[in-house]
Amino acid sequence: MMRIVVLLFLAVLVAGFVITAILAGTSGEWVWWILVGLTGLLVALGIHDLVQKRHAILRNFPIVGHARYLFEFIRPEIQQYFIERNTDGKPFSRDTRSVVYARAKGVDSHKAFGTELDVNRVGHEYLVHSTAPVAPPSEQHKVRIGSSQCTRPYEISLLNISSMSFGALSSHAVMAMNKGASMGGFVQETGEGGLTKYHLEYGADLFWEIGSGYFGCRTEEGRFAPETFRAKASREEVKGITIKISQGAKPGLGGVLPAAKINEEIAEARGVPMGQDCISPASHPEFSTPRELLEFVALLRELSGGKPVGIKFCVGSRTDVMAICKAMLETGTLVDFITVDGAEGGTGAAPIEYEDHVGTPLTEALMLVHTILVGTGLREEIRLAAAGKVASGSDIVKRLIQGADFTFAARSMMMATGCIQAQQCHTNHCPVGVTTQNKRLERALDVQDKGHRVYNYHRLTVTEAGQLMASMGLTSPEQLNTRMLRRRVNLQSTRSYAELFHWLRPNELLENPPASWVKDWQEADPDHFGEFVPVPYGVPRGVGIEPPRREEEPADAVSAPRVEPRNSTKVHPVHQDVTRPEGQPGNQLVDQQHEPQQP
Repeated sequence: MMRIVVLLFLAVLVAGFVITAILAGTSGEWVWWILVGLTGLLVALGIHDLVQKRHAILRNFPIVGHARYLFEFIRPEIQQYFIERNTDGKPFSRDTRSVVYARAKGVDSHKAFGTELDVNRVGHEYLVHSTAPVAPPSEQHKVRIGSSQCTRPYEISLLNISSMSFGALSSHAVMAMNKGASMGGFVQETGEGGLTKYHLEYGADLFWEIGSGYFGCRTEEGRFAPETFRAKASREEVKGITIKISQGAKPGLGGVLPAAKINEEIAEARGVPMGQDCISPASHPEFSTPRELLEFVALLRELSGGKPVGIKFCVGSRTDVMAICKAMLETGTLVDFITVDGAEGGTGAAPIEYEDHVGTPLTEALMLVHTILVGTGLREEIRLAAAGKVASGSDIVKRLIQGADFTFAARSMMMATGCIQAQQCHTNHCPVGVTTQNKRLERALDVQDKGHRVYNYHRLTVTEAGQLMASMGLTSPEQLNTRMLRRRVNLQSTRSYAELFHWLRPNELLENPPASWVKDWQEADPDHFGEFVPVPYGVPRGVGIEPPRREEEPADAVSAPRVEPRNSTKVHPVHQDVTRPEGQPGNQLVDQQHEPQQP
């Protein structure tokens, strides 16, 4: 009843304004007619709300119900700028964003009055400083990528631009990052959208990412085109190749770039037709087993002229990781690097079920891959990269301690380019022109200015990582070890990563795998991905079940022939202290149960 009364009142108000406008004559008449128009629009809106059937709130509360949608529309901005605390924002807190913005601008990023973090919270982590700190390094540290099978190794920075395609990013954003990488001497990964003219604009060092769609080196049928790849991979700017198997934010899921978002430039760069959806399959057509994956690695290394070739994935089953290692041992073909993408990684768009509930977080995944490489004797040959929410110098140092040799960052590089975490990446309405193909929005992003900001952010962040290590008494990242990162496990005590987790010794999986590893190690097969051993309902995994063996495999075999890596007896310097004492219980990393041990 009330809604009818409101509409009748507005109708009467319109009639009153009309009469007043007529009586007013020429003096002020236009003002009354404007009021007539505005009030009439409200009446029309109210009638529409009453008769429409899609929104119950508007049928019950015509006109005023629209306030709900207005507040919902501006909620992220109100939350971000007026409500959330400095340490609360997600995916990145206000403090983290402020540090990125300040360093990108080259201004003071210091903060007064102490930390706002609850340092007594269970799970809080901190680095262990030295009583005798040393001078920070005069030059940024570089990591050499290239196994004994790589003829053109590359020296890479501790922090680099992670995979972001043209199409997901605007052309201006790609060029700004390319300019910053060129100025700072670090790598820009292309993303799976292909090697484009914008990635080549300023001559930065590039890692060309090859996804399941083989964009930029594909046939009309969507298969890999070797000669097209060879021609592009031979460019001097291309320093390495990354085979993307899965992505942290949406592992096991392909992608679709709708036809409406494909312009002529994107179609040319990706090698796809206009007017059709651009589809990335969930898996690669060129391989389906670990052994076939390594054949593809060897092919790309040959076609690229001996440049480093690596793989990128979000860890799912540890059996798959061990299967890849077994395949390397059996075939003798090595990858040059592995990029571990954490489940907390970002993306332009993904179903929330994937973003929130699929994939292994970076900390667990990184340590798992590292310890498996150590346990199979492959760690000295293969460099390890971490990708997923790396934004500060402390993030870099923590990931190095957990097993990485270097890192990649995407969202923090976007913020250095001007991103304000509006989370509109998938709408084509990015307000700052970073993730849009709208030319009007894109033109606001000045390539020269933002290129310098990307350079400043990288330089100051890597410098701060070097300063942190100097405060820990170290002159090089190789001196880091797992005793130097501690986590609060309860209100009374903290534990170092060396104590919290058990780590495999070099070659331990080959010689004497711990009991908690045996079943998975046996199941890992160079000719299969996935945990394919059936598990009867109600029976614990592996009880009474023997994993399938290939006919040529001996019945008692639990390990594969080994490739002897360079310095095979040497433990990776970052983890010299992490070997497990004789007789110590099985490896928690293997069980992926990362709860700290109680004192």
